[in-house]
Formats: sequence, structure tokens, C-alpha cells
Amino acid sequence: MALKIGDKAPEILGVDQDGKEIKLSEYKGEKVILYFYPKDNTPGCSAEACSLRDGYDELRQKGYEVIGVSKDSQKSHKNFIEKKSLPFNLISDADIKLQEEFGVWREKSMCGKKYMGTVRTTFIINEEGIIEKVIEKVDTKNAAGQILSL
Repeated sequence: MALKIGDKAPEILGVDQDGKEIKLSEYKGEKVILYFYPKDNTPGCSAEACSLRDGYDELRQKGYEVIGVSKDSQKSHKNFIEKKSLPFNLISDADIKLQEEFGVWREKSMCGKKYMGTVRTTFIINEEGIIEKVIEKVDTKNAAGQILSL
């Protein structure tokens, strides 16, 4: 059963690019932008990450912290962060546990072939750890602006 608006987000989110466990309680008093994306260093995912990077200062001023999640490895995340100068953590969800919990690991199709993959989705979690908003149609080139306009 996928998490939805009004649900409490899980305390343990996963492990970041440095192998550090990320807990929601570390962000108490802040709103968390938890964004799920398919793959590091792909055009859409790079556009989304760079939009959040470019809007990061404004997002922080509004009380948000940004955390990205994909099934890529810690090493891949480290390279992506360095290559794109990302100021936020990326969680390696290689076992897709967090993606399944949030309901973003779903059947997709490309060229008539069906496969399981990450559906690009952004969750806004309030200061109390409750999911406040879900953006299912992410504008990759304007992801930060999309959140700031909520």
C-alpha cells in the first residue's frame, strides 16, 4: 500500500552517497522535499536535479531540505553530486524498499515492453513528518519552481 497525503513518512529513509543513514528526525522543524527519480546522469533526471540545485537557496529560505532517491549505487550518487554540484544528499535505494513503500516502483512501458521502474514523483513532508503534498507530474526543468509555487 503506497503512502499518501496525510500519512506519516518512515523514520529511516535510507543510506546516502557517503554511507550515512538518513533519518527523518534529523530534519525536525524543516519541510523535506523527498524526490524519487529513475537514474543518475540521464537527461530528465539531470534537469530535475539541476533545477533543485539552482533553486536550493530559495527552497532553504522557505524551510525546505531536499533529498533525492534512486536505486543507483552510492558511488553513482557521489559522481552525480560532483558532476552536477548538487548541494543535497542522494539516497541509494538499491533494494527499492523505500520506493515500494512510497508506491513509486511501478510497472512502466517503453516501446511496447513492460518493465518495473521508478515513477518520477516528489513528496513534500511537513515539519511533523506527515506527507503534505505529492507531485506526480514533475516538471523536470522547473522542479524547484513547481514546489515554490505550491
